Amino acid sequence: MKPSRTVALCAFLAVALWGSATSHGQTGAPVSGPFEQSVDIGETALRGSVVRDVATNSYRITGGGANIWGGKDAFHFVATRRPAGDLHVAADVAFVGTGGDPHRKAGLMIRENLTPGSRYADVMVHGDGLTALQYREVQDGPTRQIMSNIKAPRGIRLEREGDYVFFSVRGADGVWHHAGGNFRIALPEAYVGLAVSAHDNKVSETAVFSNVSLTVPVLAHVPDTGYPAKVESTLETMQVAGEQSRTVVRHFDGKIEAPNWTHDGSALIYNSNGRIYRIPATGGEPAAIDTGRHIKNNNDHGLSPDGTQLIISDQIEPDNLSRIHVLPLSGSAAPREVVSHADARSYWHGWSPDGKTIAYVYVHTKNGTYDIRTRPLAGGPDTMLISGPGTDDGPEYSPDGRYLYFNSTRSGSMQIWRANAADGSNPERITQDEAYRDWFPHLSPDGKWIAFISFGLDVDLGDHPPNRDVLLRIMPADGSAPPRVLTRLFGGQGTINVPSWSPDSKSIAFVSYRLVR
Repeated sequence: MKPSRTVALCAFLAVALWGSATSHGQTGAPVSGPFEQSVDIGETALRGSVVRDVATNSYRITGGGANIWGGKDAFHFVATRRPAGDLHVAADVAFVGTGGDPHRKAGLMIRENLTPGSRYADVMVHGDGLTALQYREVQDGPTRQIMSNIKAPRGIRLEREGDYVFFSVRGADGVWHHAGGNFRIALPEAYVGLAVSAHDNKVSETAVFSNVSLTVPVLAHVPDTGYPAKVESTLETMQVAGEQSRTVVRHFDGKIEAPNWTHDGSALIYNSNGRIYRIPATGGEPAAIDTGRHIKNNNDHGLSPDGTQLIISDQIEPDNLSRIHVLPLSGSAAPREVVSHADARSYWHGWSPDGKTIAYVYVHTKNGTYDIRTRPLAGGPDTMLISGPGTDDGPEYSPDGRYLYFNSTRSGSMQIWRANAADGSNPERITQDEAYRDWFPHLSPDGKWIAFISFGLDVDLGDHPPNRDVLLRIMPADGSAPPRVLTRLFGGQGTINVPSWSPDSKSIAFVSYRLVR
């Protein structure tokens, strides 16, 4: 028997009254459904509230507060406490009314505690449609974000899987799509729920959360997370200063690797399944670059100093050895071979600023040694520039042409080094942190910074495998200050193998990954 309209109305109003919040992170009043409390976090001049419509499984939440950002937050939170483990929270989100500030926020959150400066991760839809995964890594620390390339989705989902957070979106068709990007932040036992902030402490904003679900996903075990593992890829850019925001350029169902930035800043170049592609740096449809019969390209490719030429490392020959070719950036049916060895694999990494010389990694097929050679493009013999002991890899010229930066195990750990570019003399160790294995130094065009990828000590000394917990770090090129972390992500081989700075030295491009489970 259906309840009378009077009984249903009384129940509806009762939930609204229960949802009246206390302020400033104190335990709120109970809320029916999967959530246990409704509470204002931080300084909120206007008290928040929640009304649950049981029939439609929706929550109408009103919240004030200045923002969910920076070192402290102010918003209304409808939450429950959940133990450690994989967890997905999802909802369709819609603002009520046109609203005031375009940056008002409504979304899903996993939060360590109820203080204004708590560690957290969330997915927020802004008033102007911007959708982003936000996170605060340390208590009272700064907030960072990964901005989706999809605006104003109908639904959002925040996904905690192991120590990583991911997010997905869905449109009018109701189909969930991974939005791309990930961040490593351990949030074991935590508050999980729905959040609204007005972005203006003088007013309040309201959003309706419908089709709300809180589930534990069933994830397939991946027995081998190395090269055989199937992955999805996200091509991203990131500011290296200021807010250090990450932006999703495009999410791919398969594997892509190693973005280069074109010199006019308009496009990114990457490899996938042996082909080389170009995509607008702001997102859009990728287009294959014609490389003739050379369609087994690996992730060691880049652009000439004047931005007109593309250099590739291709393995199309029957012996599967990597050889280096040059062609116009616009493409060519017949790239020019510039490096070929019958007894070694050759991987391009650096191009001298005057455009005359390339630096590449020479891997001998018999003894497996990794050395660094240079070769004049006009013709002439190689110069063995950097050789043993240990593995030497990832050579890249400084913008002034004075130094060649590389990574090496010559000290007993994989670190960043530099030597005189002319003759390889005076090798000098740049990174000194024995807690990481540092690979692939990339010099900013203005010569001030080095960006590189750092693996943990769980990785073999001379290896840089895929699908690992990695850091992207940055430091002054002269070594005058220690490295600082830009971001933490799931990646490794393919993330940032080749030069990937924007021409204005403000951003880097890279690839993050997600196991197909």
